Amino acid sequence: MQVHNPASNPERFFRSLGDQKQWLDAFQNLRGVCLFVKDAQHRFLSVNREELDLHGLQHESEMLGRDDFDFHPPALAAQYQEEDKEVFRSGKALTQRLWLVASAGGTPGWYLCSKHPLRDVTGNVVGLVGLMQPHGQLQNAPGHSQRLTPVLKYVLVHFGEAVSVAELARQAHLSVSQLQREFRRLFGMSPTDYLLKVRLLMARRLLEQGQAQVGDVAQQCGFYDQSHFSRAFRAATGLRPLDYRKRFAPRA
Repeated sequence: MQVHNPASNPERFFRSLGDQKQWLDAFQNLRGVCLFVKDAQHRFLSVNREELDLHGLQHESEMLGRDDFDFHPPALAAQYQEEDKEVFRSGKALTQRLWLVASAGGTPGWYLCSKHPLRDVTGNVVGLVGLMQPHGQLQNAPGHSQRLTPVLKYVLVHFGEAVSVAELARQAHLSVSQLQREFRRLFGMSPTDYLLKVRLLMARRLLEQGQAQVGDVAQQCGFYDQSHFSRAFRAATGLRPLDYRKRFAPRA
């Protein structure tokens, strides 16, 4: 799916959407639902009052033109943008995804999130609209997700270190088998798979920035040696780290 970016400012972007702009305007007044619109570069072009409140902001202008890395811990922002890319690649919506989202005060909460592609009048995907609905406050989070919150927070902070499943289980006050079972039930993957996913997302971010050496990227992202990193990276992306950098790093 080819992604187009016909506009460099919000007004031109929304003019390219045609009639879709009407229902986006209607969603702006939803209560209890965060709404945001992004372009193909992940920049916020419109947000509603609920989204501003989540980030502790007063005016929409404080978010426009900025992206997830300006408001969230890097490991979370990388996950959000990976979802964006999935929508851009497929041209299909992602619905009812359970995500941990940190507020402006740093308190995490669980949200059910959906992202839908936005197309211009010729049918090209030019951005997306996201909807997030709180899935209970942290203290009343659904099922065992309340107990898993410390696990996700721990991974987001310590992904660059040696992290054992036993340590993750201790964070949740669960046995290893309980953690494995509940993590897979909620997220469809094991805790180890999630840790690897976060590490690879952060590695991709560093390679896209085009600054750190591959060996340094491996070390910063928690891989015990460069060859292990290269194998895991190629298995996940189909590219060696150096080839990935050549393709996606900004050109001088």
